[in-house]
Amino acid sequence: MEEISIRQAQEQVDEWIKTIGVRYFNELTNMTILTEEVGELARIMSRKYGEQSFKKGAPEPDLGDELADVLWVLICLANQTGVDLTAAFQKNMEKKTQRDSDRHKNNEKL
Repeated sequence: MEEISIRQAQEQVDEWIKTIGVRYFNELTNMTILTEEVGELARIMSRKYGEQSFKKGAPEPDLGDELADVLWVLICLANQTGVDLTAAFQKNMEKKTQRDSDRHKNNEKL
């Protein structure tokens, strides 16, 4: 499978929405869908890595698919609000690097 950049992912989602999805859901609907998808991800995480368990006989859900669902809706929100996720991510990494350069190294809990 060929790797794609964040920018390419934004472009692919936009093209899919325009050709197959008809249009973007509005921003508030997509925010609600994102919350729903994060809830589905949380359910898997609590059962796979936490103290809850899956129901006997139920197929184990696909963690990667749920993470991709979260990414999909996040990309939709970025596209419809004009956010370039590549630029935003780079800026965020710089912020974290400056802010936290010693913070975690000096954290006794870590």
